[in-house]
Amino acid sequence: QVQLVESGGGLVQPGGSLRLSCAASRRTFSTYHMGWFRQGPGKEREFVATISRSGGTTYYTDSVKGRFTISRDNAKNTVYLQMNSLKPEDTAIYYCAADGDLASNPRRGISFYDYWGQGTQVTISS
Repeated sequence: QVQLVESGGGLVQPGGSLRLSCAASRRTFSTYHMGWFRQGPGKEREFVATISRSGGTTYYTDSVKGRFTISRDNAKNTVYLQMNSLKPEDTAIYYCAADGDLASNPRRGISFYDYWGQGTQVTISS
């Protein structure tokens, strides 16, 4: 069992930045691929970004490429999502998730992730 706790959400103006953090409870954090997902108002949960166990491989959904950066610190059992140039359409609850499969590369599908945090609200508005 892995417990995940997100933090760092809030209200920012368009063009602003936020850094989300997700702290994991287990010292085996480095054995999990980690992902960020989001669910906007009236929308389904969607993939945002994912990072491999070592941090060497990352994938992003097209709408955030060049604006968001996923990273991790295995010594701190934490994964981050740096979000720049935020847009109103980025407004959503952001969730981090852990994928414990032995697949070599991280995956984008929601169904692959075994553990989820409670989410943190991000609101982009002027």
